[in-house]
Amino acid sequence: MKINKKYIPLIVGFAIAAGILIGGKLNFTDTSDRLFTSNSKKDKLNRLIDYIDYEYVDDVNTDSIVDVTVNGILDNLDPHSTYIPKSEMQRVTENMKGDFVGIGVSFYTYKDTIAVIRPVEGGPSEKVGIKSGDRIIMADGDSIFGRTLSNEDIIKKLKGEKDTKIKLTVYRKGQPKLLEFLVKRSDIPINSVDAAYMLTPKLGYIKINRFAESTYKEFKKALDRLQNQGATKLALDLRDNPGGFLGIAEQIIDEFLEDDKLILFTKNKSGKIEKSYATKRGDFEEGEVFILINENSASASEIVAGALQDNDKGTIVGRRSYGKGLVQREMSLGDGSAVRLTVSRYYTPTGRSIQRPYENGKSDEYYRDYYKRLSTDELNDKSHINVADSLRFITPKGKVVYGGGGIIPDIFVPLDANIQNETINYILNRGYISYFVFEELDKDRWAFNGVTRSDFIKNFEVSDDIVVRFQEYLSEKERVQITFVAYNSEMKQLIKASLAEQLFGHDAYEEIMNKTDDMIEEVIKLSKDQ
Repeated sequence: MKINKKYIPLIVGFAIAAGILIGGKLNFTDTSDRLFTSNSKKDKLNRLIDYIDYEYVDDVNTDSIVDVTVNGILDNLDPHSTYIPKSEMQRVTENMKGDFVGIGVSFYTYKDTIAVIRPVEGGPSEKVGIKSGDRIIMADGDSIFGRTLSNEDIIKKLKGEKDTKIKLTVYRKGQPKLLEFLVKRSDIPINSVDAAYMLTPKLGYIKINRFAESTYKEFKKALDRLQNQGATKLALDLRDNPGGFLGIAEQIIDEFLEDDKLILFTKNKSGKIEKSYATKRGDFEEGEVFILINENSASASEIVAGALQDNDKGTIVGRRSYGKGLVQREMSLGDGSAVRLTVSRYYTPTGRSIQRPYENGKSDEYYRDYYKRLSTDELNDKSHINVADSLRFITPKGKVVYGGGGIIPDIFVPLDANIQNETINYILNRGYISYFVFEELDKDRWAFNGVTRSDFIKNFEVSDDIVVRFQEYLSEKERVQITFVAYNSEMKQLIKASLAEQLFGHDAYEEIMNKTDDMIEEVIKLSKDQ
């Protein structure tokens, strides 16, 4: 193609101008792959990491620097945008997925040996014959007793790919020889429904500890069973539930709300609003429901409580909830790590946000809110809850509700005195009761052969002798004399509940502890009045 000579000066002029413009942008110490990139914020971080990698005087683990950098950035956002490092990703994913691949035992390290507390019901270990009290001393020929292995190291040895097999060598008390079991690893559920049983002939009870992928299926199975047993009323216990998947909370809410009732709406950075409505699917729309919440009920738990409260469905019982009204989305960072970034706010059907203020981002003040509530006596007296009249909303039936920091219950129940008992809390946090109970059971597990869960809960009584032995056990561990004169009955209840848990599972523990639970007693009373 020929170029007309009269255009040559014009083309040359354009070329010179472009060269000057590009030349002004170039940094001639850059490598060729950076010449045509802008000096962006991303470049700035990338360059700093590169300089440290290649120029810094000492060897530095730049992965750890990146982790610190990411956390530093997120610290300047809201309190709920979080970074999940690669090392934590599998555990976090399994927890929210609701299962993991393993052999199906709960255990603890007892005198340098892995002691089976209880095999998972229907799990691979139970199927091959592993029992409570067994000691696992070898895995695939590798000794795992008498070594200072952490629980994490032990779990790594026992977990593996689905359908792979592991040979376990087990010591069982009373057996002359070591036993060998070939266990086929499979999916092991991480239950999010802690308990489901009847409180009264008409009132069912379900406790949910988080909103994972499997939670709705667990909840629906429990609800169907309770309805078959005659439940026309339900106590849904969301105390200490930190939340989880928004979609799972919506599915559970849908069981209670009539068709086309607004569940919640979210609003993102650009102001886009997305609304979620109940469908025709609900099976408990005619039933009465009581939602139990406390100061540790957060996020998805508050979505459930807020949706039902704002739709005049059921009664919220307990104490003001945590106050988290932000929605996060998990985003991969490409190296096995991820960030959960706040992408929108959610609002209850009346239009209230229940997010607590966070002007200072991830401040100590934000996370120490519990102690603030304790010091102002809010946890014992509803009149000490601060409400702003500007955040006052009205439900369709005229009930007054407030936004600005958690769900305020319809019926207030003060903090149980036992929860504030420092001695009891210390003993529980150290795990002493569980360890003691395991040793007690280990003396004579045959004593409970043939005892059913129902018989144990109704008829078994913890003797004074057992309490005395526990006092002696504690005194030996703590090297200080401890007595339970002031709260002897509470210790008997805790020991019985721990025995039930190791014999029958966590739901038996919850049922025994609920016998003296102030909030449960209030719900039973309310259910009879209505």
